[in-house]
Amino acid sequence: MVPNILSRTIAVGAVLLNFTLLAQNKYKQQEAIAVRINQPIELNGKLDDPVWSSAIPFLLQHEVLPGDNLPAQQKTIVRVLYDDENIYFGFECFDSNPSMIRANITDRDKIFNDDYVEIILDTYCDYQKGYSFAVNPFGVKGDKLIYQDEEDENADWIWHSAASINERGWTAEFAIPFSSLSYSQKEIQTWGLHIFRYLPRSSMTKLSWIPMDRNDPGYLSQAGLLTGLTNLKSTGGVEILPYAMGQQSGARTNLSNPSSNFVYDKFESRFGAGIKYAPSTDFTLDAVINPDFSQVESDADQISVNTTFALLYDEKRPFFLVGRELLSSPMYYSRSINDPLVAARVHGKSGSLSYLAMSAYDRNTVVVLSGQERSTTVASNLKSLANIGRVRYEFGNESYLGGMIYTRNISDAHNYVIGMDWNYKFWGNWYFGGEAFLSNTKELNDPAVCNSARQFGDTGHDAAFNGENYWGYSLIAWVVNTTRSYKWSISAVDISPTHLSYNGILTVNGYRALYAKIDHIFYPQNSFIDKGTIGFNSSIRFNYEGPKRIQFFIPQMTLILKGQTTINASYFLVYDELFNGIMFKGQNQLLFGIVSRPISEISLTAEGTVGKFIYRTVSPIMGEGHKLSANLTLKPNEKLDITFSYSRARLSNVDSSDLLYDGNIYRLVGIYQFSQELFFRTIIQYNTFDNTFQLYPLVSYKLNAFTTFFAGVTSTFQDYKEDVGIINTGQQYFIKLQYLLGI
Repeated sequence: MVPNILSRTIAVGAVLLNFTLLAQNKYKQQEAIAVRINQPIELNGKLDDPVWSSAIPFLLQHEVLPGDNLPAQQKTIVRVLYDDENIYFGFECFDSNPSMIRANITDRDKIFNDDYVEIILDTYCDYQKGYSFAVNPFGVKGDKLIYQDEEDENADWIWHSAASINERGWTAEFAIPFSSLSYSQKEIQTWGLHIFRYLPRSSMTKLSWIPMDRNDPGYLSQAGLLTGLTNLKSTGGVEILPYAMGQQSGARTNLSNPSSNFVYDKFESRFGAGIKYAPSTDFTLDAVINPDFSQVESDADQISVNTTFALLYDEKRPFFLVGRELLSSPMYYSRSINDPLVAARVHGKSGSLSYLAMSAYDRNTVVVLSGQERSTTVASNLKSLANIGRVRYEFGNESYLGGMIYTRNISDAHNYVIGMDWNYKFWGNWYFGGEAFLSNTKELNDPAVCNSARQFGDTGHDAAFNGENYWGYSLIAWVVNTTRSYKWSISAVDISPTHLSYNGILTVNGYRALYAKIDHIFYPQNSFIDKGTIGFNSSIRFNYEGPKRIQFFIPQMTLILKGQTTINASYFLVYDELFNGIMFKGQNQLLFGIVSRPISEISLTAEGTVGKFIYRTVSPIMGEGHKLSANLTLKPNEKLDITFSYSRARLSNVDSSDLLYDGNIYRLVGIYQFSQELFFRTIIQYNTFDNTFQLYPLVSYKLNAFTTFFAGVTSTFQDYKEDVGIINTGQQYFIKLQYLLGI
């Protein structure tokens, strides 16, 4: 059935090709002019400095969401100035009903459900990367890195903002240092510029200074132009980021015995520093010595029961956030560089060529060994050297051709991966992209580190570290077409059973697959629906040994409704999978989700999967159950944020109804924001899968994104049930100070 589905999908795509117009952006690129001034502006958020009168004002005239370039219902005036050190943006955001403004005093990057204004700067005007800067009506910052339709909220830069609410709406001021941006050495600069205003009301309304063409999927490529920038700084500077940290940890000597002694280690201190040198505005060299990559924000527990592949966690370590727009392949996963003693990086751009080179010496190496049905995570105290190299030549209009090399040396063992990737945009709204890699792995000859007998297909090699040497490869290619009313894609994947990346998290290998997806997009007029998408997704996957491994066909739907509510649902109408030599047919599953923010004080998210699942053990069986999660956030006032989270998973034998597993994770996060810089946070978490209870109180002060102070406690408790109840089994106290110095 599925092969027929795939062939029909491809046929539909061919028909769409014949009837799709060659979509070019029909709107003329508009220009905003920045005016040079001779004195800095003292930001107070009120736009009352007389120097603002020298700017050339322009309006955000277009409602691009939910409307399609409708006249903006609220007036917004924007001004742009610059001096030798900064570029300034000023906003007057008029509001016919200021009482409806949504704003909170919160931590950085937590503003994107508020009213806010956003600037996106494409400083090379090549549509590859954009710096996003946003401010809410209290002047709280949010910044993101935008690339390849991705938005990375973990990116941070040094910049300044202020805002003020008044009886007519609100005003905001930005000061972005040129030293925080990368741009060319040209005397006369032309940058891509997006400016948006977001108004969360019955819908999330988005205003723009330029119209947006829904037949053009490009985001950065539709930007207007920022001109008037001349004779900008041609040199960067030096930044030093020293830190000092102290901690003391303790634990019970025997977790299986709640009466065992609780022993504290000696107080530990740790010192280190990072340095960044930018001899020019398009080249940087940075390094860290004994870096502190500990995370103040704890990773929320993920349900791993019945999961045979490694779980992914977001990167939050500042050093590894630089250059992410060049390192989006699964062959690279920055958290695989686990505990570096030292790391260094060169990152820059010369003309149309972007490049990055990084090395890190890892003190405790962790690698993920891919597989057809499961991956193996090998954690060790072995030392290793990781090297990352990347070049990309950009042809403009979102097209590029690049090369990559990832190496990891562990004693006399190694893993080398070399490859290329490409993206070609044509006919205005078509993309042809892909990546191809070749790998060579020479294992350690030490089964004590990894003794897994799992076979790599029929190659004769296994996952155990027994000194084997083997080659592997992967090839992924896709074609995507997006218009106002349709989006469809076809992709092909071929990954050999012995293709590994010690610097990545390619969890699955040893298969060949075809994927086909098509969506119909509609925008009802005068309806409670702002936008709808109906379509289907299908795939067929084969093992390298020949047998069919997975096939599925999924009808799916997404509706964006009034009340800032989005619902989605999909159903595995066909889902057959070969696991451990047994073909499990009819794994029908219903997937659903909802996100709703009807008022500023309450937001809700929920998602789940209900149906039949394989119980993935040595002797697998078919089970029936569900996996659910939900989050409820309450904001009683502008400074307090309380989030309740709940996750659960349950599975029973489909034949006998015997319970296979059932567990829950409860999590409560409470944050009180005293000011933009200072907050107190407490996380409470209880996991019934392992009967652990955890408590994380924290005080945080952030003068800026990099000058910070933290003090906190991590407490772990074990629930021994009726024996002795809940007992403290682990404790850690820590304090950290880091300060950014600019030279």
